[in-house]
Amino acid sequence: MAETPLRDRCITEVLATSTGGVGTHVRSLVAPLRASGAEVDVCGPAATDVLFGFSGRGARFTPVEISAGLAPAADARAVQSLRRALAGSDLVHAHGLRAGLVAAAARRLADGTVPLVLTLHNALPEGGGLRRRVLERAERATVRAADVVLAASADLAENARRLGARDVRVAPVSAPPLPAATRTPAEVRAGLGLDDDRALVVAVGRLHPQKGYDVLLDAVARWSADERVRPVPSVVIAGDGPLQDELARRIRAEALPVTLLGRRDDVADLLGAADLCVLPSRWEARSLTAQEALRAGVPLVATRTGGLPELLGDAAELVPVGDAVAFAEAVVRVLCDSAHAADLVAAGLRQAAGWPDEAGTAAQLVGVYRELLGTPPARPAT
Repeated sequence: MAETPLRDRCITEVLATSTGGVGTHVRSLVAPLRASGAEVDVCGPAATDVLFGFSGRGARFTPVEISAGLAPAADARAVQSLRRALAGSDLVHAHGLRAGLVAAAARRLADGTVPLVLTLHNALPEGGGLRRRVLERAERATVRAADVVLAASADLAENARRLGARDVRVAPVSAPPLPAATRTPAEVRAGLGLDDDRALVVAVGRLHPQKGYDVLLDAVARWSADERVRPVPSVVIAGDGPLQDELARRIRAEALPVTLLGRRDDVADLLGAADLCVLPSRWEARSLTAQEALRAGVPLVATRTGGLPELLGDAAELVPVGDAVAFAEAVVRVLCDSAHAADLVAAGLRQAAGWPDEAGTAAQLVGVYRELLGTPPARPAT
């Protein structure tokens, strides 16, 4: 019989509001954790189960409404809900600072002995003032409360150590394989209204300030006026979020060749038709979009921030954060030099071949859980 290192253990995975990477990562853990012998509980906002289907993959799902932002009254309710949900749990793993803050408080109100693992997926948002100070205090308290802190990138790990975390490890989060494309590039281009030889530039990600789409629009305006790039490339952004209306207004006002596609489930099709993928983020750990682009053989222009340099190496054009001029120049360079674009594609495929896959990521977590929990309890003799 195959070894089941988490036999008879109950593992609780906790997440806050998510529409992308964190929810995708948690979903990818359910099957391998169950295969390791564990009972898997997932606690998070009800909308996350609708979007990611945790219960459909064999997890027991308990709604715990942990929002993306600080909300003291709602947080107090979430702590009580999670405390009840942790009854019988052998280990709790919180994904992200907001989930970690609630999980640490819920554990204290329970018996305080259940091991707590915290994965840091993101850095604190930019800004200052009272809100920033509150977030910094919450971050410090949360990383110190965790038995093990797993960081998606080296810069997050270094920050956790600086804040006093007891045990910090870098634990890369891998992007799940995209499904096979269902349409040809020509069909995708036709569906987007591109019936000529215009280059297609694709961005994928939530319409949120972290993603730097304001800088992307600045760059689009610059390269649209550049006589070296003709016809003017068409840009599509797949994703939804709080900046939807603001970005749409600017695109209309400046007549930019950009289309907001909304949330899409055909990213594989879009990348298959793309001449270039762009990632103008102000910060990323191990961007799932960057991983998907390189695996799909699409050249990438991205910002030099967070964990992207260690993830991408020399397999992408990396430019300074917030520099629309440098971003536009990098895009023009790739689109106007087919040999350079081909070199990036080849380097990207080599780089991607060295990344851990979902199975490797899950195996690392199973090892951490086993380390904290010890060997499975002996079963009574029959």
